[in-house]
Amino acid sequence: MRKRDTDRYRALLEEQLGALLGQGERAVHEMADGAHEVPDPNDRATLEEGRNWALRLRDRDRRLISKIQEALARLEAGTFGRCTSCGRPIAAARLRARPVTDLCIDCKTEAERLER
Repeated sequence: MRKRDTDRYRALLEEQLGALLGQGERAVHEMADGAHEVPDPNDRATLEEGRNWALRLRDRDRRLISKIQEALARLEAGTFGRCTSCGRPIAAARLRARPVTDLCIDCKTEAERLER
């Protein structure tokens, strides 16, 4: 992979990482600010459902953050863009669509088939 491509992927991954970390900080502040007692049971249930939804989203973000950090580590190691299963190059279109991927389309398809 050319240096220009790796620089572009690094910038994209770092931008995504920064955005996710910022969202996490905002979510923590919103939950802390909204920690007041709601007397109406229906309002309280609505508030709790919203918090549960926000926590689920933050959990997804947390997993994506670790994948981004792993992709950045692969960039540093010089293995970014290579399938960790078979060692073949990952198609550029796949990397553009999902830069955190570590499997080529064939290996990912096989892994999904085995999961079923």
